[in-house]
Amino acid sequence: MRINLEKTLVDKITTIPLLKAQVQSWQSMGQKVVFTNGVFDLLHIGHITYLAKAAELGEKLIIGLNADSSVRRIKGESRPVNDQNSRAAILAAMFFVDAIVVFEEDTPLNLISTLLPNILVKGADYSVENIVGSKEVLANGGEVKTIDFVKGYSSTSIIEKIKHQIPGKG
Repeated sequence: MRINLEKTLVDKITTIPLLKAQVQSWQSMGQKVVFTNGVFDLLHIGHITYLAKAAELGEKLIIGLNADSSVRRIKGESRPVNDQNSRAAILAAMFFVDAIVVFEEDTPLNLISTLLPNILVKGADYSVENIVGSKEVLANGGEVKTIDFVKGYSSTSIIEKIKHQIPGKG
């Protein structure tokens, strides 16, 4: 099987205006659109499991990806480890991901309000009422769901583990 990586990236990594039209098209065909967001810096089994479970909730999975500038404001100057283009490309390579859109803000509220997915998903460390965009999705007749994380996995813990393995850094 031949995989055309450039075509996959062009087809899946998109802009907000193009994605809005695509979401409307999918929804007009009766397809449930699922949206989640995050940094997805050092991809690990926790990310893969979470995203696969999110994809199972509908027919199309969209990932809102924090831009590098957003990640630095949220997580500090040493993050992200991987730049937004690399993170987007890795996510686009997953067969169950249908679209990735990078957003500059600290939260995806404007993105969610623009796209109005059928289902908004976040990790179970959030309560539904505290999930950014939940009011907008619910007001539009959509659903908000949480997914349990795989315990013991996070990009931060991986970074800390690496630091402790480098002499003089731990």
